[in-house]
Amino acid sequence: MNSKILIAGAGPTGLVLALQLAHFGIPFRIVEKHSGPGEASRALVVHSRILEFYRQLGITDEVIDLGIPLDSVQLHEGLKEKAQLKFSDLKKDISPYPFALCLAQDVHERYLVKKLDEMGITIEWNTELYSFSDEGGSVKTVLIKNEVKEEAEFAYLCGCDGAHSIVRKGLGLGFSGGTYEELFYVADVESSDVKAQEHALKVHLSNNGLCIFMPVRTTGMVRLIGIVPPELKDRESLQFQDVQPVAEKQIGIQVTGVNWFSTYRVHHRVSDHFRKGRCFIAGDAGHIHSPAGGQGMNTGISDAINLAWKLAAVLQEKADPSILDTYETERIAFARTLISTTDRAFQVMVGKNFPNRLARTVLIPYAAPLLFGFSMTRRIFFGMVSQLGIEYQDSALSKGKAGKVHGGDRLPWCRTIQGNNFDALRSLDWQVHVYGEAKPDYKRFCESAGLPLHIFPWEASMDEADLKRNAAYLVRPDGYVAIADGAQDLMVLQQYLKEFNLSSLF
Repeated sequence: MNSKILIAGAGPTGLVLALQLAHFGIPFRIVEKHSGPGEASRALVVHSRILEFYRQLGITDEVIDLGIPLDSVQLHEGLKEKAQLKFSDLKKDISPYPFALCLAQDVHERYLVKKLDEMGITIEWNTELYSFSDEGGSVKTVLIKNEVKEEAEFAYLCGCDGAHSIVRKGLGLGFSGGTYEELFYVADVESSDVKAQEHALKVHLSNNGLCIFMPVRTTGMVRLIGIVPPELKDRESLQFQDVQPVAEKQIGIQVTGVNWFSTYRVHHRVSDHFRKGRCFIAGDAGHIHSPAGGQGMNTGISDAINLAWKLAAVLQEKADPSILDTYETERIAFARTLISTTDRAFQVMVGKNFPNRLARTVLIPYAAPLLFGFSMTRRIFFGMVSQLGIEYQDSALSKGKAGKVHGGDRLPWCRTIQGNNFDALRSLDWQVHVYGEAKPDYKRFCESAGLPLHIFPWEASMDEADLKRNAAYLVRPDGYVAIADGAQDLMVLQQYLKEFNLSSLF
């Protein structure tokens, strides 16, 4: 087993998992049945939490340069704007990236492939996982390329192979959920209309449903998402020209060219488990849901980031194998919550019954302007959509509370005189943060154990970020708080390191 891990699938989830494992020095192979990265825009929005993760890998600035930062989210009733969330209205202390980034998935994938290539890592295109078996101490696999089969053995198998996952099916995991009855269209189009050039996500609600449009490429292309009219959904070889009159009427712009058009059904499903033995699933292999909020790709990338550092620690014998159990408990809980949340939002946007139509045409258009007038509402909404609000408070890896921060919360972002507290996270190491003064015994232990200790002199910005003065926060490699300890109790830290056999990390 020269390669410890097999990654099946080279979409965004598999590619980010590969980048992380490469950073940690874990040998792996990544295979993909297609001949190269995708050629269509597909998933489009990269949210703040993913940009924060990319910051840890040192690639955020390059990623942002490839895309279009959105200025706002606009809600329209028909053609009339009813409410607007301007990202400039958000306080800068919420994240170093208080916006959403429009980045076509094909551009995103090619960039990630390029970064792997720069690290000397080759993706095995036209190669498919044919079968596998978990032998208890390893996973035996059969790969197939050009009808030639190869047997290979790995310590772990990671299925990042999409909604029709071979890994999920091979593990016999259920994929419960359903499919919405509406047929949707998606199109990348050209328009000379001034409104089409704005860097905003625009949601147009009406009695008959919705249409969404936003910038998709730096070349000026615009993404349209809408519902195919009932009288057209059974038409064979449906083209954009068929839905164009309806779309133009809904959004009030004229389309002058079409780059890509497709129709699709929307599913909402979650796998029974994300892990079985030495096999894991991530991304669409484990969960698919409505496009409400642009959560799908971001959730898959977050799966990869959660799994990568845990696999690396176990393979390098720097943590107890029990931490691998927390991948499923942390990520499946969020996936189930997300499915429920996006399902409710989606039903309101497309549902045909009276309550949904009432909410779409009356309640939302008139309540949203009032609610978005409050800064707290804007922050809560942004925290949900941006995935900054994801927390693992119920995880076995999460302990304690200090101020308003619990173990399992994302470490709050704050500016400091020296810069900010997120720069330290670029090491992708376990580390301790103290905001104020560190106790001598706490400081001595961290130094003797080789546990990085970052002491930030107390500032008002820290209180605004809900951090507690003189509290200690043990931070995981993915930027989540493991221990929040307001008393700097050294025994709490020592017991935690012992419980998960983390002392060998340092």
